[in-house]
Amino acid sequence: MLEKYPLQLKLVFKNFPLRKHAFAKKAAVAAFAARRQGKFWEYHDLLFENVDTLSDQKFRQIARELALDLERFEKDINDLKIVARINQDIRLGAHMGVRGTPTVFVNGRVSRARTLEALEAAVESALEKARKRPGVSGEGKG
Repeated sequence: MLEKYPLQLKLVFKNFPLRKHAFAKKAAVAAFAARRQGKFWEYHDLLFENVDTLSDQKFRQIARELALDLERFEKDINDLKIVARINQDIRLGAHMGVRGTPTVFVNGRVSRARTLEALEAAVESALEKARKRPGVSGEGKG
């Protein structure tokens, strides 16, 4: 959808690690550390592929697989600024009514879409409503 509507959509990813998953918060911190080296999505995807075997060792193994600078990665996973950022995301999610993951918002509202087709329909409906509003062309930054 981002390719289809590059000027109208903006993807914003926020962390909302669930308490019931023992390594969820550490995984969020590790992914953010990978982000600092330009490998967030690759790291994110490997975390989900290995969700049943997450551990501190697995976080480092994934970093090695992605050829991250391991010294920098180690420093970053212990950076309190990253932990504070994750905590900020959690507070924001709780404030906005997030109860689980994934949660998708369209125009600031929780979308109940559970399939890509339903999400596309919700986005297209929001874009159509925006086009009908006076002074809104639907062309611009997300």
